[in-house]
Amino acid sequence: MSVDIKTVRRVARLARIAVTDEDAERMSGELNRILGFVEQLNEVDVSGVEPMTSVIPIEMKKRQDVVSDGDKPGDIIANAPAAAENFFLVPKVVE
Repeated sequence: MSVDIKTVRRVARLARIAVTDEDAERMSGELNRILGFVEQLNEVDVSGVEPMTSVIPIEMKKRQDVVSDGDKPGDIIANAPAAAENFFLVPKVVE
């Protein structure tokens, strides 16, 4: 795939970026080099490679998934202009 100046101008317009003629020429070359590198990456056979999160095998830190109120309802309600029984009170907006 090759990116020409017309495509660069279209992408710049869609991104709302002002591009001069000189910048469009330069960006065309840069985008073509980037796309060439991506095409090289597509040629690499990764069929036997497992996905990984790090180059070093590390076990992810895990915590128990428990439901709690955060032990801070009083601190949170202290910020409310009006509250009752640990709930925010708001004015009625629907008739």
